[in-house]
Amino acid sequence: MPALIAILGLIFPYFALIGLGYGTGRATPRPIEGLAWLQVFVVYLALPAMFFQLLSKTPVERLANPAFITATTLATFAIFLTIFSAGYARTRGDVPASTIQGLAAAYGNIGYMGPGLAIAAFGPEATVPVALIFCFDNTLHFVLAPLCMALGGRSGRSVPAMMAEVLTRIFTHPFILATIVGIGAALLGLHLPAPIDRLLTLLASAAAPCALFAMGVTLALRPLKRVPPELGYIVPAKLVLHPIVVYLFLAFAGPFDPVWVKVAVLLACLPVATNVFVIAQQYGVWVERASAAVLVTTLASVVTVTLALYLMSSGVLPADPFAH
Repeated sequence: MPALIAILGLIFPYFALIGLGYGTGRATPRPIEGLAWLQVFVVYLALPAMFFQLLSKTPVERLANPAFITATTLATFAIFLTIFSAGYARTRGDVPASTIQGLAAAYGNIGYMGPGLAIAAFGPEATVPVALIFCFDNTLHFVLAPLCMALGGRSGRSVPAMMAEVLTRIFTHPFILATIVGIGAALLGLHLPAPIDRLLTLLASAAAPCALFAMGVTLALRPLKRVPPELGYIVPAKLVLHPIVVYLFLAFAGPFDPVWVKVAVLLACLPVATNVFVIAQQYGVWVERASAAVLVTTLASVVTVTLALYLMSSGVLPADPFAH
């Protein structure tokens, strides 16, 4: 029981910030466009500062772990493929709608919620696995979305144009750029002047509060009108099946540092990323239901994240189930 209370105390501020954003959004409604500059601050300044500052101080030898990258990325792809197939069967061949369903099950909120929660739960050692999972999972999603939409006839672009879009989205994403620059700084042993380092510290410390508050406001301004029946398999796939598959893939590919395994499982437990709604809006498909998936999984993740952290901290879920 003390362990459970400690975990609840750990995750409370993160979900409370979402709740504060939601409550504020409902009590003082403003146009959703008003969030634009806050989101720019989070995406282009605060979170990149966090990734750079932490990675630039990480020993280089810890950054190369192809087995970990392969296991976590393949696990995420397996979830996408499973739910994409379920959606394809349910919609009788609607590739665009099936793509959004697959993304809803596989694309967790690893940008806004992941770094702060993982570092709070497992310490600075969580930084490298968070950054690796973020980079490679996002690269996977950046490839899957336009590719599947092109196959479903929603892209309207040539193959070269589509590939150019994918590469541009990957190598111009602020988080990925910050990760690349941070790794470069670690390789070169670069130490920034104290005033710049303090500036980055200020930016990094603002990342989680601003991101989670903005997320809560966004949910408030997109009220749930109905619960789509597809959430009956998307929600358990995202919050239960995804972490189980990640855990099993790492168990077979490992052993890995226990902190890395715990971080990967925790990130897989996170709710649907708001980017899934953005992608749905971009292609004009499954928009309202994508918004519902974000809201419902965010609410339900309070339980699943708490349970996952409890199982890992109590030793019920060992980092290496095959260890003797």
